[in-house]
Amino acid sequence: MIPEQNGPDNAPDNADAVTVANGPRGTRRGYTVVGGGAIGGTLAFHLVRAGHPVLVVDTDPDHVAALNVDGLTLVGPEGEETVPVRAVTPEHAAGHGPFHRVLLCVKAQATEAATAPLAPHLAPDGFVVSLQNGLNEDTVAGLVGPQRTVGAFVNLFADVLGPGRIHDGGAGALVVGETDGSPSARVDEVVTDLRAWGPARATRNVTGHLWSKLGFGAMLSATALADAPMAALVDRHRDLMHALAAEVFAVAAAEGVALEPFDAFTPAAYLPTADPAARHAATDRLTRWLAGQSKDRSGIWRDLAVRRRPIEVPHHYRPVTALARRHHIPVPLIQELLTRLARIEDGTEPMTERHLAALGALAAGAAR
Repeated sequence: MIPEQNGPDNAPDNADAVTVANGPRGTRRGYTVVGGGAIGGTLAFHLVRAGHPVLVVDTDPDHVAALNVDGLTLVGPEGEETVPVRAVTPEHAAGHGPFHRVLLCVKAQATEAATAPLAPHLAPDGFVVSLQNGLNEDTVAGLVGPQRTVGAFVNLFADVLGPGRIHDGGAGALVVGETDGSPSARVDEVVTDLRAWGPARATRNVTGHLWSKLGFGAMLSATALADAPMAALVDRHRDLMHALAAEVFAVAAAEGVALEPFDAFTPAAYLPTADPAARHAATDRLTRWLAGQSKDRSGIWRDLAVRRRPIEVPHHYRPVTALARRHHIPVPLIQELLTRLARIEDGTEPMTERHLAALGALAAGAAR
């Protein structure tokens, strides 16, 4: 159990609405983290550790209870560490407002349900940062207003081990930016605070990062079709992986999106017009990087094989397929990938590498 703490460094009741003194280093901005899972839990841990008041809002009552009683534990290569944190379920969150800085860290399919109850309780200068996978900023903006919506790209390798416990699978990339590409003080402040976690940075092109992640995510989604390490599957099924990313990036190009590299992923190498030798060299770098991560399977695989809960992949690629139809761009591999993932999710098909072989055959036929 985490002992109760008192004094100026302890988070006040309304953790998001105020800052607290923290010695000679001045004040620490408060945050409300909505979704205390892999991403939210990791960031909440580091913010608390750096002295920021944090309120975690999560739908899992067991997770909330564990956080309040035992604290938030991050398990990493160097061992584990626990910090005290306050947490509530959504039905009790309103009383802790008004909310100034909300980090939205829920699955894509939960965006509306998680954001709508908080929207009336945002402070006049409050805003929501969408630290999610997929293109969710428009949904958030529809609920809280475009001027209160900040975009973000996050590529963290983390998992929920159990109530109050998060596995840190290694640092990735985290980029924050205004959706219209303008510079802003609030983005700079959030980036400064999130550097408590690692190499967070600001961008003028958050959209380019999000679309690059969709190309990379298509590859990782395909690896969830089989029970094997991501790096090995990407390496064994290179032509398929290249074709999946190329479909996504053809749509991005039609939208006029300038893709941004991150971690070991070089999106330019996966454009339909890219040099094949450069593409294979990029995949060599990518598979080496994936093989070096302590987390060797994707969160999608974990949702299907371990947690047995709905995956968010269809919500990631719904806007991609809609835009593909608008631009008359065929995306048969993405559509077939979604179909096969749905069959695994509902139990009508097992996880097997035969799915990747079938998708590879489809890709080869389309290339002829």
